[in-house]
Amino acid sequence: MLPIYSRYKRLSFILLLISGLSYTGQATAKNSTTKQLIYVRDTVPAKPTDISPLLIGESVPAVTLPDATGKPISLNDKIAVKPTILIFYRGGWCPFCNRELAGVQSIEAKLRGLGYQIIAISTDSPENLSKSIDKHKLTYTLLSDSELSASKQFGIAFVAPKAYEKTLIEGSNGKNADKLLPVPSVFILDTKGTIQFEYINPDFRQRISPDLLNGVAEALMKDAKAKS
Repeated sequence: MLPIYSRYKRLSFILLLISGLSYTGQATAKNSTTKQLIYVRDTVPAKPTDISPLLIGESVPAVTLPDATGKPISLNDKIAVKPTILIFYRGGWCPFCNRELAGVQSIEAKLRGLGYQIIAISTDSPENLSKSIDKHKLTYTLLSDSELSASKQFGIAFVAPKAYEKTLIEGSNGKNADKLLPVPSVFILDTKGTIQFEYINPDFRQRISPDLLNGVAEALMKDAKAKS
């Protein structure tokens, strides 16, 4: 079952979409200072249901991560270029993530036509990112968060079950020393880095469908153009 914040925002969007209204996210009241202090102490929750993610209306943190070639990429600089669909997934070893990556690729041309770019972030090392790009013939950007620094700042990191320890060490080439995982998440951002929409589900088997993602992206872009 989705946490209350996820169920509320997902239901709100679906109701608005059905009624023909455009979706504009409103931030929920939240003590962001408390969350910041939690991560300064370098602690993360033990369960995916206990995460404290950034919410609609909040701005993403300053993050620099390597791409599949190992080149450092400023996420914020890329976001400033055009609206972004930002995806956090567990790794190329995850069959549900592979299905998601392929599904996003199937609508990449539509999303690009709407004016978006796609960036996907995982615990994989740059070398393992390259394997995912080749496997699914991906034409969008993958970034390596092998130390979970970005996942922590987005508030979606949690302590992985022990059964994942070997997989995470191998997938990150030994950099995921704390054996953490991100809760699979999708954020739609404007060029200021403000979150316009998010889908975050602690059940890693549940992902937003390509059709729904495309519908959300289209509605948000239409709304943004109407306001400009």
